[in-house]
Amino acid sequence: MLTEPPHTGSLNRRFAGAMGALLGPDFPREIGLAVSGGGDSMAMLHLAAGWARHMGIALKVATVDHGLRPEAPAEARMVADEARGLGLPHDVLPWRWDRRGNLMDAARRARLDLLGRWIGPGGHVVFAQTEDDLAETFLIRLKRGSGLEGLAAMAPRRVVGDWVQVRPLLEVSRQDLRHYL
Repeated sequence: MLTEPPHTGSLNRRFAGAMGALLGPDFPREIGLAVSGGGDSMAMLHLAAGWARHMGIALKVATVDHGLRPEAPAEARMVADEARGLGLPHDVLPWRWDRRGNLMDAARRARLDLLGRWIGPGGHVVFAQTEDDLAETFLIRLKRGSGLEGLAAMAPRRVVGDWVQVRPLLEVSRQDLRHYL
């Protein structure tokens, strides 16, 4: 029988606890998942599917295709297939860079805009950022010379316009998610 490493506890329990702390006790009827096809987001997809079934919450899945890599459409199809296997609807949200401004900033802003329009006002979208992403973001901001506000950690829950971004995996390592997969 395969088990999780003893130091991680049950990842399913940890995910459920984080979701309860971030969204409970009056849970939304439907939650969106932002799934890129990478290991972290695929693990989140499976964790969320099991949790939502138990809680009686509907999930829907979206993949943003920034149009920047030739592999992106195949990755989006892989996410769609996995979502379908879990009985979840999936949408691909396409974006094309207009070649103005900083590409990474434009892609980040577009991703949030697309997901916000997809989930709608008052909606919640779950992202798979981990404690590794938190550390990487801090180091990047430190190197860039950000002030105290810029060095502030990613928030586990943040209002973006008229919807809510939720990050329940900020206390989970990428290694734990890979082991879970």
